[in-house]
Amino acid sequence: MTAKRTRSDSAAGAVRAMSSAVAGAIEPPAHIHLRDGDLPFWESIVTARARHNWDTADLEIAANLARCKADIERLQVEIDGEGDIIDNQRGTPIVNPKHSLLETLSRRAVALSRMIHIHAEAKVGKAKEQGKGLAKEKEAREALEGKGSLIAMPPRADQH
Repeated sequence: MTAKRTRSDSAAGAVRAMSSAVAGAIEPPAHIHLRDGDLPFWESIVTARARHNWDTADLEIAANLARCKADIERLQVEIDGEGDIIDNQRGTPIVNPKHSLLETLSRRAVALSRMIHIHAEAKVGKAKEQGKGLAKEKEAREALEGKGSLIAMPPRADQH
């Protein structure tokens, strides 16, 4: 039988959230090597889930994802400098071969994100729920621009 999860809106959940925040940043496991350029990605990855939901196996995958994302950024900078089309050794214009590696790394990043459950649906919910939130945000923007109201008005009799 599995243990019952602590509700995030309970007192115990609030205590756990506070103790996780006080504990500071999650460090990579001792047996994992991250390069300096990987660290910003590491931080964004490990803060995408609650601290108590990470185990060593997940952190190993998170490190792989951080390295992958850093490599994607490095390659993109190189492609931006070299251009999409380069000349090969014979002087013939070809598509920059780094595009293929960039595509491979991008696919790997998506797969790794799914493995550790930090993809968009895991973080913000199903698309139809996101649409509802987007609609509310649009209403709020329109109200700020003077085009609408944040106060829900009952429908007029002639709008039935």
